Amino acid sequence: MIDYSTFLQLLSHHANVPENWIETLKTQIETALQPQKNKDILIWEEVLNQLPQAHPSEIVLHENIIRIGTGNDLKQNEKNHLMVQLRRLHPWRKGPISFFGVYIDTEWRSDMKWNRLKDHIDVLNDRLVLDVGSGNGYFCWRMRGAGARLVMGLDPYLKYVYQFAAMQKYITDPAVQVLPLGIDDLPSNLQCFDTVFSMGVFYHRRSPFDHLFKLKSLLRPGGQLVLETLIVEGEKGYVLVPEGRYAKMRNVWFIPSPLTLESWLKRAAFSDIHLVDVSLTTTQEQRKTSWMEFESLPDFLHPENNHLTIEGYPRPRRAIFLARRP
Repeated sequence: MIDYSTFLQLLSHHANVPENWIETLKTQIETALQPQKNKDILIWEEVLNQLPQAHPSEIVLHENIIRIGTGNDLKQNEKNHLMVQLRRLHPWRKGPISFFGVYIDTEWRSDMKWNRLKDHIDVLNDRLVLDVGSGNGYFCWRMRGAGARLVMGLDPYLKYVYQFAAMQKYITDPAVQVLPLGIDDLPSNLQCFDTVFSMGVFYHRRSPFDHLFKLKSLLRPGGQLVLETLIVEGEKGYVLVPEGRYAKMRNVWFIPSPLTLESWLKRAAFSDIHLVDVSLTTTQEQRKTSWMEFESLPDFLHPENNHLTIEGYPRPRRAIFLARRP
C-alpha cells in the first residue's frame, strides 16, 4: 500500500493544521485503498512493485515536461519493461511526463494550462497548497517545482493516484502527495491552505455555490483561490445548463459566462477577483494519443462545425479566475 505517513507527519507540523484532522485522514486513506472496495488496487500495486529499481540522475519539475531521470539511467531491457508497466496504468490524461526517456504523451498538454496561470498567481514559495481533482498530480509537481513547501492533491479516482505513486517511486519527495479522496472528504472551515487550486472540477459539481463556499472554507484568511473552469460567452446572469451531455460528458451541470462567474465569486464573499485568461480549447492541447486511446476533443466536436460540440453547444472554452478569502 502507498505510504502516506511521512507526508502526514509533515502536514501535522504546519501551524494552521488541526491536530485531530491527521488521524481522520489516516482512516479515510486506509478505507479508500482497501482492495475489497476495488479489486484493481491489487493490479496497480503489482505495477508499482514491477517498476524497475533505478536512481534518476536528474529530476526536473519546473519545465513543461516533468522529467524523471534520463535514458542513460536504465538499460534498454529495463526501459522496455518500464514502458510495459506504465502502459498498464492507461489512460494517462495529464502531462507530459518522461520516465527515464520513456515519453508519456498524455491526452492533455497540461503545461499549456500551467503556462497560462503561473505568472498571475501568488508566488508559491513556502506555501501550503491544495490541488482539488489533481488527477495524476502533474500540477502538484509543477507547484512543488515553483517552490511550494507542501502540496496535497486530491483525487478519488484511484488509477490516477497510482500514476502519481509511480512518479513518486522515483522522485521520492515526501512534501508532495495525491490522496485518494475528494473535496467532500475534507472538513469544512479548515482555514489552513495558502493556495487552493480547483481546475476542471467546478462544472462537475451540482451546486456551484456549495463548491465555492467549500473552497473558501479551506483557505486561510488572505489565501488565494485559483479557479479554472469551462465558461460560455454571454452577459452577466447567463448560464448554459446542458440538456444531457456536453462534449459527450455526462456530468456537466452548468457553464456560466465570465461575468456570471465573477458575480458568483462576489456572492460567495471572495475578494480581489480577477479574470486572468480565457482560452478556446484546441486539439493541440487535448487529443487522443497512444497513452490515452479513448475518445478526446476531436471526437467531441461537431463534424460539420468545429465551433460547436457534437451536441450543438458552443465548443469548450476555459477561463482562469483568481480570488482571495478576505
